[in-house]
Amino acid sequence: MSSMLKTKDWKTQARRALSATEIVAALARLEGWKLTGDGKDVAIEKSFSFANYFETIAFVNALALVAHRHDHHPDLSVHYNRCVVRFNTHDVGGLSATDFECAAQADALLA
Repeated sequence: MSSMLKTKDWKTQARRALSATEIVAALARLEGWKLTGDGKDVAIEKSFSFANYFETIAFVNALALVAHRHDHHPDLSVHYNRCVVRFNTHDVGGLSATDFECAAQADALLA
């Protein structure tokens, strides 16, 4: 198993909203992710492209396992050859470290 797919037990850790400075720093460590929305609707988002529907769904299923293991579930927009993934943390009203950890693990699925 890739080291990026090893998880922290987020259920036992208090989540908090990151500051703007922390968000900018964390976003800089991710390739292709962008900041969307504002206020409580702020999120990070990335579009993943695939050759066909089968590959798209395989990615979605793998991402579902990551999300389940982190107890953190993204909004997904699933299309024939792409999937748009959007993370935010509703219970903190913004972005948390969990969003960035899950985004990095989504990337690791394709590494």
